[in-house]
Amino acid sequence: MERFPSFDSVSIAYTVTGDGPAVLLLHGFASDHVGNWVRPGIVDALAAAGRRVIAYDARGHGASGKPHDVAAYENGAMVRDAQGLLDHLDIGRVDVIGYSMGAIVASRLVPAEPRARSLVLGGVGGRLAHGRSPEQRARTAAALEVRDGSGAPRPVDRAFRRFAEHGGNDLRALAAVQRAATAGTPGDLGAIHVPTLVVAGRHDRLAGSPQDLAERIPGAIAQTVPGTHLSAVVKPELRAALVDFLSRVSPV
Repeated sequence: MERFPSFDSVSIAYTVTGDGPAVLLLHGFASDHVGNWVRPGIVDALAAAGRRVIAYDARGHGASGKPHDVAAYENGAMVRDAQGLLDHLDIGRVDVIGYSMGAIVASRLVPAEPRARSLVLGGVGGRLAHGRSPEQRARTAAALEVRDGSGAPRPVDRAFRRFAEHGGNDLRALAAVQRAATAGTPGDLGAIHVPTLVVAGRHDRLAGSPQDLAERIPGAIAQTVPGTHLSAVVKPELRAALVDFLSRVSPV
């Protein structure tokens, strides 16, 4: 992987695969670019379709820097990382694809980023419009911080903890992500004015209805693919949906 220092010197690790129009991939919480995009074959599918695929590890995740200070995740830090990477690579125009946490960041990035020409919000639905409450995020953070995650009172928080541990994550860094004021909060959906696809697994209970979210974004379309929040990303139908959408709105 290559690296660049972001606006506050946090090291951001990234890869670039293929040639052609640029597409930026933003992964989900407690995952990284490998788990979300490489292993499921999405990077290869996009590159084979003639795209220059830029995939990076969000701060607090993967091979990027992992601050434990909540302040390191405030004030649009993840959006600024994405913009800094585009600057670093001298990208003029870019398609943006986010999944789960990455979709939330993408929903804040695209309205503020004139280089964005299309958007895919993956693993999200109608529930994104309301975001996660500070109380919900605080409980998740507490479950990540305790020595034994079995002490978390809610099944969803125990599940977050197990998933984070399985991926070998820095739990204190992930807790700081959850405690940031804008964690789980979407951008101004009405200010998204690029072609947009909202896609989620048919059995994704975390996301809610993709159609409900698409109706809040001007001109957006909704699609479902097989799977749950975790399994949809590895389905060939998701790869096909991404390649097909970009071929229509941002042809090579």
